Amino acid sequence: MQKWAIGSVWAFSFVIRRRLTFLGFAWGTLVALRADFPFAEATIDELQARMSAGGLTAEALTAAYLERIEQVDRGGPRLNAVIEINPDALAVAGQLDAERRRGQVRGPLHGIPVLIKDNIATADKMETTAGSLALVGLKPPRDAHLVSRLREAGAVILGKTNLSEWANFRGERSISGWSARGGQTRNPYVLDRSPSGSSSGSAVAVAANLCVAAIGTETNGSIISPSSVGGVVGLKPTVGLVSRHGIIPIAASFDTAGPITRTVGDAAIMLRVLAGADGRDEATAAVPADWKARWREVPTVRALQGARIGVLRSVEARGVDKLLAAGVVVLRTAGAEIVEVGSLPDLASAGPARIEVMLYEMKVGINAYLAELGPSARFKTLAAVIRFNEENWAREQPLFGQQYFQRAEGKGPLTDPAYLEARALVSRLARTEGIDRLMETHRLDALVGGGVSLAAMAGYPSVTVPFEENEGVPVGFLFFGRAWSEARLLALAADFEQRTRARREPAFKAKFP
Repeated sequence: MQKWAIGSVWAFSFVIRRRLTFLGFAWGTLVALRADFPFAEATIDELQARMSAGGLTAEALTAAYLERIEQVDRGGPRLNAVIEINPDALAVAGQLDAERRRGQVRGPLHGIPVLIKDNIATADKMETTAGSLALVGLKPPRDAHLVSRLREAGAVILGKTNLSEWANFRGERSISGWSARGGQTRNPYVLDRSPSGSSSGSAVAVAANLCVAAIGTETNGSIISPSSVGGVVGLKPTVGLVSRHGIIPIAASFDTAGPITRTVGDAAIMLRVLAGADGRDEATAAVPADWKARWREVPTVRALQGARIGVLRSVEARGVDKLLAAGVVVLRTAGAEIVEVGSLPDLASAGPARIEVMLYEMKVGINAYLAELGPSARFKTLAAVIRFNEENWAREQPLFGQQYFQRAEGKGPLTDPAYLEARALVSRLARTEGIDRLMETHRLDALVGGGVSLAAMAGYPSVTVPFEENEGVPVGFLFFGRAWSEARLLALAADFEQRTRARREPAFKAKFP
């Protein structure tokens, strides 16, 4: 969960002003960084072309990114985005090179180095902890489904990224980008500003060119928010498009994983690898049979020309009209038809209901995840994790507590009327009377403006694209829409991206200005 993503991408303007000085950081002179990183801003297609031509190997590419992580993440500005390096990364890259020499290319990511969030299971030498000390040493029995798909497509898993512990839903007043295991991730644009979260490390790693692409997870803004303030592209798919099996859960109604990249094109490549049916996640059975075919039906250029775009005004994100207005100018100039759809004042009442759903589903989900770790796992229930945190207060709770955990533990089964009523209310306000009604009434291709929480509550897709800047930190522009509309949203976002070209590398400034 990203507690700061309230109402709109534009609400992030107050997030990026939030300084991390209360954590006691002291900023000294930064180590000079190499300005000639050979793969800075490289795209998947560019790297694949070089490897196909024989001028680059996966092993050399992987080694370069590992050196970059050592220089920028461990040294230099110490971004602290990568919580763990995969000790087998170079060996895997070498194997992929051997396969390529034999004429065997696994897929679109063959030899491409990626990072994944530390709440996504890998059955290898790495840990899967959600940033919690309680889960250190508890080995998953298998890769998460999405990790299997990445490997099948030829990706090199470089390592795991830091995150807001337990995906930002352990306690009230949590710190974005902080975990007991990984410490504090820093915003690469202005180091004393929040990186947002919970996929903090994934977004920071992509922004700072520590990998080609990364995987984040979202329950309520946790991909979109850090991607926005990280100056990168973040895509939250429709719930069910990407299997959640093997992802440490918060709420099955809202949880999903998605790609974080530097370009919309790379996000599209990553999504098509990640998406796929999985018998261990029943939500994937809802994916339309023609989902893949829809990619052939959307324009690859000038997608905004003639598109009907609805502007949703968020009552919770006032004071950002200038930024939204600037984005609308880009849309109009591109030939889009702009439709003012007003606001959804009733949506505020869905907030408490959403939290209720998350609390109920978290208890069930975490207990199920821990049960899969086998009889030798030292923790088998959420209650046991709560006890561990209490017993290790100094290490686990020096900054905030575990109120959400404690409230979740007190919830009953998913047959409770309170749960069923809350879930029905959220679905009605976010879907039936929210995105669905707006798009059908106004015949829209997409919505922009206030929508982070709305799309998350609906379980519908959203994508943020680099756009503006606020006090030295990027702010993204958000597109969202109806279920399974990823192809259309990405096409619109790609056109917007080409017209604005707002993505820029971070300068690792100690403070602003």
